[in-house]
Amino acid sequence: MSKLTAQDQFLDLSDYGRPFGKFLANQLKNTRFTPVHVTLLFGLSGLIAIYCILTQHYYWAGFFIILKSGIDAADGELARLKKTPSYFGRYLDSVFDIFLNLMLLMAICFMTKSSILIALLAFIGIQLQGTLYNYYYVILRTRSVGGDATSKIFEYKTPTALPGESQQSVDILFKIYSIVYGGFDKVIHLLDSNAYKVKTFPNWFMTLLSLYGLGFQLLIIALLLAMNWIDFILSFFVYYTVFVAVLIGIRKTFLKS
Repeated sequence: MSKLTAQDQFLDLSDYGRPFGKFLANQLKNTRFTPVHVTLLFGLSGLIAIYCILTQHYYWAGFFIILKSGIDAADGELARLKKTPSYFGRYLDSVFDIFLNLMLLMAICFMTKSSILIALLAFIGIQLQGTLYNYYYVILRTRSVGGDATSKIFEYKTPTALPGESQQSVDILFKIYSIVYGGFDKVIHLLDSNAYKVKTFPNWFMTLLSLYGLGFQLLIIALLLAMNWIDFILSFFVYYTVFVAVLIGIRKTFLKS
């Protein structure tokens, strides 16, 4: 099942891993592999990428970063194929992403002997970019298909566990999720608190917004690593954050509720 109706589907530049994700999910749909197993697998791919950076194998680091994006697309696809939506899997995926992002940038910081402050600013920038993308995308999804089973525009309280998952596990992961993402969510909501009132977003806007999707961010990092331009990665993402204001400005000026 698609997350969007046909009229709302757009060219998502961050979702290049989807074809591989669908292929992998189809290979696993009749096996004992669960979406959580796939989430653990993309976490492993991310850790291998970080190891490759620390050992100066930058081309391979880029490869495993791209592989991670492909595997990342597979857990949700497998959940849909097996009809096993899960809050546990949804929050585990997000928690893995943010910690892998931090570790990845810190590994780059270490190898380039950069300031930790610059690395932290790059991390904050990447998370604000991704939060903006997710904020608008979830709004579009809820408008498009009448609500996503495991994602909500505002996530302020622990959801009730879905069939087949433990409420205690959901509670624990939601608390972790709230701690690591809560601040970024509040900043974006504060900057554009009325975005949820918009009935829909045009395809061109969502494609532009997808430049801030995690997949596209990782693609940039992978390409810079493969070209041995590791020294430019942290500063790039600090400056790249400027477009948060640009995208919000476009939304408020041209896409009013």
